[in-house]
Amino acid sequence: MFVAVPDRNLILTGYTGPNQQSVGQQVADRLRMRFVNVDAQLEARAGFEIEDLRTRYGETRLKMLESEVMQDVLLYRSAVIGISGQTILRGEYGARLMETGPIFCQVVTLDVVLQRLHLALGGRYHIPAERALALGRLKREWAVRDLEGVIEVDTTYLTIPQIVETIVERWRELAGGVLLPARGPAQ
Repeated sequence: MFVAVPDRNLILTGYTGPNQQSVGQQVADRLRMRFVNVDAQLEARAGFEIEDLRTRYGETRLKMLESEVMQDVLLYRSAVIGISGQTILRGEYGARLMETGPIFCQVVTLDVVLQRLHLALGGRYHIPAERALALGRLKREWAVRDLEGVIEVDTTYLTIPQIVETIVERWRELAGGVLLPARGPAQ
């Protein structure tokens, strides 16, 4: 097994639904890199889920905690970083993350997004305000696609193993054949 050039990160974002963390962890395992989930770090630091934090303390508190977490995340190297598009778009995070490695944005067709939203929201999907809120989040999440240099990976018709393989292969292509023997297990 091989890993890509040392000291480069692979940044994963995009709407994939509930499998996002699983994809990130599997990519990291395949590349023998550490997986860093920015949302999980935010929640651990806050002691609440992100939506609860936003509801209880507001967007300002969330952004403050996000700033603290991002100061740490920007120091990581040789990691697969799972991060929301909204976070990437705040301030200079996008440019600073791109300095550490490529940003891969997982995308799906709109009909698949709506189907996944319907499944995730259940009966709430038929409440216009709930659906509008979810679609607004999605629109903000997809805005990361407008950043120059973001690599889109269409995952519409792919299984999780296929998504992982596609991202790993694209990562290896970007490494330009400059691959080093794998180290021991990621820490």
